[in-house]
Amino acid sequence: MQKGNIGVTTDNIFPVIKKFLYSDHEIFLREIVSNAVDATQKLKTMSERGEFVGELGDLTVRINLDKEAGTLTISDRGVGMTSEEIDRYINQIAFSGATDFLEKFKDSANAIIGHFGLGFYSSFMVSKRVDIITLSCKEGSKAVKWSCDGTPEFTIEETEKTDRGTDIVLHIDDDCKEFLEKNRIQELLRKYCHFLPVSIAFGKKTEWKDGKEQETEEDNIINNSTPIWKQKPTELKDEDYQKFYRDLYPGYEEPLFWIHLNVDYPFNLTGVLFFPKIKNDLDLRRNKIQLYCNQVFVTDSVENIVPDFLTLLHGVIDSPDIPLNVSRSYLQSDANVKKISKYITKKVSDRLDSIFKEDRKVYEEKWDDLKLFINYGMLSEPDFYDKASKFSLFKDCENKYYTYEEYKELIKDNQTDKDGNLVYLYASDVEKQYNYIEDAKAKGYNVLIMDGQLDTPLVGMLEQKFEKSRFCRVDGDTINRLIQKADDVENVIDADESDNLASCFNSCIPVVDKSEFHVEVQSMGKEAAPVVITRSEYMRRMKEMSRLQAGMSFYGEMPDMYSFILNYDHPVVAKINDSLKSATVDQLKPVEAELKGLKARQSVLRDEQSKAKDGEFTEEMKKELDKCNDDIKTQEDKKKEIISNYAKSEAKVRHLIDLAMLQNGLLGGKELTEFIKRSVELL
Repeated sequence: MQKGNIGVTTDNIFPVIKKFLYSDHEIFLREIVSNAVDATQKLKTMSERGEFVGELGDLTVRINLDKEAGTLTISDRGVGMTSEEIDRYINQIAFSGATDFLEKFKDSANAIIGHFGLGFYSSFMVSKRVDIITLSCKEGSKAVKWSCDGTPEFTIEETEKTDRGTDIVLHIDDDCKEFLEKNRIQELLRKYCHFLPVSIAFGKKTEWKDGKEQETEEDNIINNSTPIWKQKPTELKDEDYQKFYRDLYPGYEEPLFWIHLNVDYPFNLTGVLFFPKIKNDLDLRRNKIQLYCNQVFVTDSVENIVPDFLTLLHGVIDSPDIPLNVSRSYLQSDANVKKISKYITKKVSDRLDSIFKEDRKVYEEKWDDLKLFINYGMLSEPDFYDKASKFSLFKDCENKYYTYEEYKELIKDNQTDKDGNLVYLYASDVEKQYNYIEDAKAKGYNVLIMDGQLDTPLVGMLEQKFEKSRFCRVDGDTINRLIQKADDVENVIDADESDNLASCFNSCIPVVDKSEFHVEVQSMGKEAAPVVITRSEYMRRMKEMSRLQAGMSFYGEMPDMYSFILNYDHPVVAKINDSLKSATVDQLKPVEAELKGLKARQSVLRDEQSKAKDGEFTEEMKKELDKCNDDIKTQEDKKKEIISNYAKSEAKVRHLIDLAMLQNGLLGGKELTEFIKRSVELL
């Protein structure tokens, strides 16, 4: 028997492995099984080259669990090792300067395994002892057993083994008993070894017999050694891709379509990317791309490999040329990664472009499911916008689809305002904004549907990309002011009359939490609605953006700003206005006369104050101005009270307000109950 110390210049290597890598300790199984596969693949290569002349036979890698003995064994029939090879590959860990090593990686748990030949040593994260029982495929070799209990000390001795290959026997540590559970091992094998290129068997298949589950003689093969991304696209049918997708993502809807990746220069990359149906919930759909290295699972966090918007895709990328750090789990950025990222982005945009050109009808049918993905790409990747703007679509309220250029041609003659700006009208909710849409249609305007999660930032971006263009939601203002024409003639309304009518309605608007209303009077024509509620386009966009960007959260705390617009021309409003004037004329006459005199005096005093030099505007004059201001407020309050008393007596005022608020989803609770009661009374 040979005894010795592993070639490390410190006794601390095993505590380091335990401490630094504990959070990733499940990867031990990936590393050991991958080593077994590598040994098997090496034997195949030797056989092809004539360096091994024996029968290959069954090359299945086998995983056996013995819960009673507390062991997990990974066995292969690959090249095996001689005593000298064990000393070279196992006993001499490939690094020097342990002090520098510990200092360098003390804060990086994942920077140890693999790079320093420590893939095998990951087994000590979960084991109190590891045995290697191996027989080399070389003629005349003797079987040897290597044992180590987690210290630098090891033993190596001859043993009995009749078949070539290697058994790695892990004696699972007391604090890692989860790895003696069949379901846990099954889970890890499926996660890390599901597509390894050599058959992996974990126990035997079972079947129900005589009312209980019993093992059969058939191996339970847990992997698919020839996944579709390793096959030629010409040999695959749509059903093959769909079945593969269902296997990867059980319970998900069928994908829209897919891209088969296959490139061998200037880097090696294979894979299949699927376009899932995405209508909302960006974050929930991320991290569905699985990254493999020679069919060994590495990670499903591919942010450093593909642009952020492509993380919404599902599927598999397999490349030996993506640089991984020593644990195979964390990606490093370099030129190859950037090339791969550009390649994948180009393949995605080319695929979308080809579908759009070859079968536009199918593309339009899938647009609602594609829109979020494409919009996200255009917002986050300038290069992608340049390509996607050719096949990105607008959809209008008639469910017709247009490219950006097509839509510009459609509206340019009719939807250009007096300043030469092209106005894109849109609705975010066809049902709630129906009346506004109809008003726009009555003018011959076209209205887009923009109801997606990212449509608010998209609108902002398109306003910067499109020349002399602006986007306006149909409920952002009255239709005449959304697209103001040069020949629009505004009716002149008496200012006092307008103020009194606005005050009348303002006094009856109910209090709505986090909402403010500004009442104004406009001449909109007899056919237009009597009352229209609009919402500031700027403030609405800012509040919507605040839900997407944390730095804008203060906008979310600001009240919603609404304009409450009275149509002076509508018969009902005109009748209320006439009634208001006749009912209040006698009460308002002395108040308005007093106000007129006070405001004249206020104007004189302010003029004197603005022209006065230091000391010329006396304290007495300041007091007179303050008193004048107070008297004006008193008279204005009287005026408001007179108008308010009239408004309370006129049920139609509150009814028109409630109708407008109901249409905009602003009426509820007590106010809604009172509206229903009043409606019945009016009937």
